[in-house]
Amino acid sequence: MLTTNITGPLASSVRQLLDFAWIHARACAFAIALLSGLAVSTALPHLPVARYDLLVVYGVLLTLLFWRRGWENGRDIAVITLCHVIGLAFELVKVSLGSWSYPEPAVLKFAGVPLYGGFLYAAVGSYVCRAWRLFDLELVRYRPRATAVVAAAVYVNFFSHHWLPDVRWLLAGLLLAVTAGTSVRYTVRGVRRRMPLALSFVLIGFFLWVAENLATYVGAWRYPYQLHGWQPVGVDKFGAWSLLISITFVLAAVGRSGSRNDTIGVQLDQQA
Repeated sequence: MLTTNITGPLASSVRQLLDFAWIHARACAFAIALLSGLAVSTALPHLPVARYDLLVVYGVLLTLLFWRRGWENGRDIAVITLCHVIGLAFELVKVSLGSWSYPEPAVLKFAGVPLYGGFLYAAVGSYVCRAWRLFDLELVRYRPRATAVVAAAVYVNFFSHHWLPDVRWLLAGLLLAVTAGTSVRYTVRGVRRRMPLALSFVLIGFFLWVAENLATYVGAWRYPYQLHGWQPVGVDKFGAWSLLISITFVLAAVGRSGSRNDTIGVQLDQQA
């Protein structure tokens, strides 16, 4: 728990904000460790093992460390693994279409996609699972079936828009509609607060866009316009991440509602 010497009428609010940020940093532990490993790997001397292959080993070791230390439980690992698999499928299609690339050689690489690429999505899954526990999250008036259908459509559209009309704005409207009235309750310094679920998607999408800028800067992957020198990732990716995070939330919510011990994790809208 963070402490501060701030006094006065705003002291409580400042402490709440600092603790909110600190809990988020703890929830991002896997992602921070993964990005740090990526950054360090760029400074390594020439080795007989490809950098991408080293990052696969690093990602596996990180996963084992978090599990053995109890920072992630079996249910979390299941969600994170599914995020890894779904992410790799996403990468295989998008790389084959030239949306971005992994230009460095590697042994553990299939159809242009290194296996470590899945850990980038696993890091997002880890964040959601850890935040759920650290903030004692509760989804109120959550519509599981409707939200899952729209989230699945969002995922498919990121493939299909290469051949069919891009309907992401329509899907964004549908996502707002199915999450209207759905809120996230969370706890900071013993105080229970509430946030609209749609707003949480937007906020997470923004920070994922920031993380994507950092990741491409340290060579995690390259967009076509970054092949001859790094450039900031387009702001349109902010919107894309705000939509894609819905998939991870759906998976995490299924994992939470499937546990008998997690009695307050998800409150379903009875009309959903």
